[in-house]
Amino acid sequence: MFGSHLSIAGGMHHALIEARELTMDCVQVFTKNQRQWKVKPLEDQAIADWNEHRKRTKIRSVVSHDSYLINLASPDRALRSRSISLFTEELRRCDALGIGFLVTHPGAHMGAGEDKGLERVAKALDRIHRKLPDHDVLTCLEITAGQGSSLGFEFDHLRRIIDLVDEPQRLGVCLDTAHMLAAGYDLTSRAGCRRVLAECDEVLGLDRVRVIHLNDSKVPRGRRVDRHEHIGHGHVSLDAFAVLVNLRKFRKVPKILETAKEDAPDGRPWDAVNLETLRGLATGGDKMRKIQKTGNVS
Repeated sequence: MFGSHLSIAGGMHHALIEARELTMDCVQVFTKNQRQWKVKPLEDQAIADWNEHRKRTKIRSVVSHDSYLINLASPDRALRSRSISLFTEELRRCDALGIGFLVTHPGAHMGAGEDKGLERVAKALDRIHRKLPDHDVLTCLEITAGQGSSLGFEFDHLRRIIDLVDEPQRLGVCLDTAHMLAAGYDLTSRAGCRRVLAECDEVLGLDRVRVIHLNDSKVPRGRRVDRHEHIGHGHVSLDAFAVLVNLRKFRKVPKILETAKEDAPDGRPWDAVNLETLRGLATGGDKMRKIQKTGNVS
């Protein structure tokens, strides 16, 4: 199940239309302007348009990503309080739209230390969950590149948050291939990827992985910098992508591209090119062998 993060400009339902035009099975969206704290209420007509196009396009799964302003790990009490309020509203919006997954970065400790930061994230999530006792939207903790004081660049960070919260069943995990490589996980070969997945299974359990971001990385392994690249044009090996897209456990997991929205040299949207590459890796055969032999994914 493959898709991409798409724009909601002109109305949220336009992301569904674009996803269908690009033959996607799933899509990721923001449910609001992610650069603003202020939240404009969802209008009834916007919800109706969304539901109508959800049925019409038959997109199988929809994921939302929360605002990058949110920092549940912040030592600043006022910022943490604003983050809790905004994240609560994001969950409400997902619930109103029938979106099952909300992806979030665990946040940054801002010098307070990893232990304190992880504790703050867990306590914040508990406060949020208590406000929404009957909501079914799953919060997916995303592994990060580890830039600055960001938390979540180790599987163990996510495990500790899950173990600390009162309702661990309300948390899932989002893997991001660019982040994982930048954080030091070996996605440079088929064997390396299998070892990483074995570690993920041991620490978190593969069943808890509910969303995957499939991004190549502009930076080499272990650089702790978040820079996405088109599939096959960065430092994540195509063999690693092949392992991920062919794993039976992940067959029904939405796999989302978060790469630049621009045209490839052949004039097609890069989303279309990247999807073709991933589907070629998933189906194997001549397409996959050609990619592995020539490195040409366009």
